[in-house]
Amino acid sequence: MISHTRALRYQVFFLVLYSMGLRLSEALDLTVNDIDSHTMQVHIREGKGGKDRLLPLPKRTLSALRCYWSTHRHTQLLFPSIGKNTQVPMDKGSVQKALKKVMTELGINKSISPHSLRHCFATHLLEQGIDLRSLQILLGHHSLNTTAKYTQLTPLKQKDNVTALNQLTNRLSIQWEAS
Repeated sequence: MISHTRALRYQVFFLVLYSMGLRLSEALDLTVNDIDSHTMQVHIREGKGGKDRLLPLPKRTLSALRCYWSTHRHTQLLFPSIGKNTQVPMDKGSVQKALKKVMTELGINKSISPHSLRHCFATHLLEQGIDLRSLQILLGHHSLNTTAKYTQLTPLKQKDNVTALNQLTNRLSIQWEAS
């Protein structure tokens, strides 16, 4: 979906949402000063509940942000609005509309929102083996129960569960098998 987004600003924005698991408002509010390329971290200011957090910045995301920033060179905002008032971030509605357009062009008829990219981030990291507590910190959740709601038992994880169960039981030395 990201690579099929035609407008660079939305392509980079969707990458930022997905690669860091951000909420729509968190990504829109990102500033140039929130990006630390030396420590490869992003400072999320006043996320949900007014909490700040530091997130790892993927190298590919940094490259995309630099590429996009070079097209507008705004002194503060990473995703400024287009037009007269460039002191505000781009509009939430335009992001939602751009995502809907890409999904339509791809022939995907599911109801998908920018927040869906956050769910994908969580699910894909779980599939890669990240533990729930680490995911909770990345998502900025107070409660582990909230993080657990983002998780889905995908076919890949179901297969991993079967493999893990077989490995567990195959290591057992059971008396009746020897006779």
